[in-house]
Amino acid sequence: MANFLSQGDCPTIKNLLLLDSEGKRVAVKYYSDEWPTNSTKLAFEKTIFSKTQKTNARSEAEITMLENNIIVYKFVQDLHFFVTASDGENELILASVLQGFFDAVALLLRNNVDHREALENMDLILLCLDEIVDGGIILETDGSVIAGKVASHTMDDGSPMSEQSISHALATAREHLTRSLLR
Repeated sequence: MANFLSQGDCPTIKNLLLLDSEGKRVAVKYYSDEWPTNSTKLAFEKTIFSKTQKTNARSEAEITMLENNIIVYKFVQDLHFFVTASDGENELILASVLQGFFDAVALLLRNNVDHREALENMDLILLCLDEIVDGGIILETDGSVIAGKVASHTMDDGSPMSEQSISHALATAREHLTRSLLR
């Protein structure tokens, strides 16, 4: 990962959002208490979507300002990728976070970046969000590194339940329940 630290100043992200073509949540992660309730988060997502839906952010990332926030975003097929940070943050860093997010999702979904495929692989996308940012601090921006870490999490069958992917944990729980019912 590129070293973004300068004079003790660490860039922070307020949220990572993946919305569908109607502005509804696919996968979101908030790192700021600026939106304390689910309703304020949904209102923010609706505002972002309304402000950006008329733009053509398909080939390259676009940047906009909203309520003292910088929002970097990109649309692919029927998915809308967003990164939000304070207005004092560096747009190039935010763009690299967005590109890493998109590249990792594209790799994990085998370039089938669409709403249906994202929903079918929600566990991978949520793990992806966790590998990119932790508590608002940028951990990684290289999409192939992010995807590699996510893939290694999902292949590690010997890991404890808390470290397994959501779908694998649910499958394991379903299998145990089935066994107990058949006894």
